[in-house]
Amino acid sequence: MTSPLLFTVENKIATLTLNRPERRNAFNEEMLALWTAALVDCRQRDDVNVIVLTGAGKAFCSGGDIKDMIDRLEGGAPAQKGFLDEVHEVAKAMERLDKPVICAINGAATGAGLDMALMCDLRFCSDQARLASTYAKVGLVPGDGGAFFLPRLIGLAKALELLWTGEWVSPEEAERMGLVNHSVPHDKLMPTVYEFARKLAEGPSVALRLIKRATYEGLRSDLTTHLDMMSSHYAVAAGTEDHKAAIASFVNKKQPVFRGK
Repeated sequence: MTSPLLFTVENKIATLTLNRPERRNAFNEEMLALWTAALVDCRQRDDVNVIVLTGAGKAFCSGGDIKDMIDRLEGGAPAQKGFLDEVHEVAKAMERLDKPVICAINGAATGAGLDMALMCDLRFCSDQARLASTYAKVGLVPGDGGAFFLPRLIGLAKALELLWTGEWVSPEEAERMGLVNHSVPHDKLMPTVYEFARKLAEGPSVALRLIKRATYEGLRSDLTTHLDMMSSHYAVAAGTEDHKAAIASFVNKKQPVFRGK
C-alpha cells in the first residue's frame, strides 16, 4: 500500500511529499500522523538542515478529506476532534522546528491546505497554483491557524478580505501581497526550491536556527526583551566553529565550508 506521505533525506535536505494525488492530497488521519512524526524526526536529526514540503500530482493540498470527516461524524466523533487531536499536532510540531521549512506549492492550496503552507517559513509557488481560504464558503472558520498566520503575512485588512470571501488568489497576486515569496514557472518550481534549499543546507546551521528563533520570538516580544535574548544568541553563534571558519576564510579570501558546529 502506498504511503500517504513520503519522507526522504538527501544532502541535508528533508523532503515531505503529501501523497494522495487521487484525493488532491487531502489529509486523513494516517497522513497527519506521519506528517507530525516526520517533523519531529527532522527536528532531532543531525543530517537534516532544511525541510521542503510539497504535494504529489496536480494539487498541493485541498485540506481535510471530506469523506474522512463524514465517516468520523457518522461514527459519532465530534466535529473538532480531527483538528484538536491530529491537525493541530502538525502546527505544534512545526512551531517547535527551528530549522528552515520551505513550502513548494505545486498546485491548488485550499482551506486547511493553505493553512499548512502558511505554517512554513517560506513559500515558493508554481504559476499553475491557486490559493484560497475557503472556510467561510462552507460555513466554517479557519481551524488550522489560518486566522493566525495570514494577517501576520499580508496584514489584517487583506487577510480578513480573503478569509471572509474565500476568493481565489493567483500566483502573481500572491507574490505581490507577500503571501508567497516567489512565483515561478511550474517546471522550474522544484529545481528553484532545491537550489535555494541547498544554499541554506550548506550554510551555518546553528546561526540559521538561532535567526529563525529570534525572528519569530521578536514578533511576540518588546524590543528590550528581544535585545537581551539576542545578546545570548550572539554569544552562542560567536562561539561556533562555523563562525571561526568564516572569519578565517574571510582573512584568507576563501569560501567558508560550514559544518553546523
